[in-house]
Amino acid sequence: MKQHFKIIPAVYVVLRKGDKVLLSRRFNTGYADGQYSMIAGHLNGNEKLREAMAREAQEEAGINIDPSDLTLVHTMHLKSEIPGSSDDERIAFYFEPSHYTGKPRIMEPDKCDDMRWFKFDSLPETIINHVKQALDKIYQNIDYSEFGW
Repeated sequence: MKQHFKIIPAVYVVLRKGDKVLLSRRFNTGYADGQYSMIAGHLNGNEKLREAMAREAQEEAGINIDPSDLTLVHTMHLKSEIPGSSDDERIAFYFEPSHYTGKPRIMEPDKCDDMRWFKFDSLPETIINHVKQALDKIYQNIDYSEFGW
């Protein structure tokens, strides 16, 4: 039987507060360490996208999001920025909650060494390239993009 191509799904939460967005700096993960991203993660399997996003938000930032309060604001098909990566292609789903409870804080200090709000017009230079593109597209209300092709 023919083996089908497999792609890695990822979820990101877009937390906005006025003209600011919450970013966290990766640390000791083996991927893009020292660079900023959003609260994000992968599906565990047998898990809906919104459920995965709510779980990741709780695990990484200590905030509670009802999956039904998440709206898909962007989808990106991307190729890895790491040459020769075995995780070459991904589909990233960016969700924005209508509301959440709790105050975002670092819950995994072994994987994140900074978490703070940045003005959209002054994002850190050390932001992961595809995350920067996704934010640009989200702020332009563009719901799909491609990166790395």
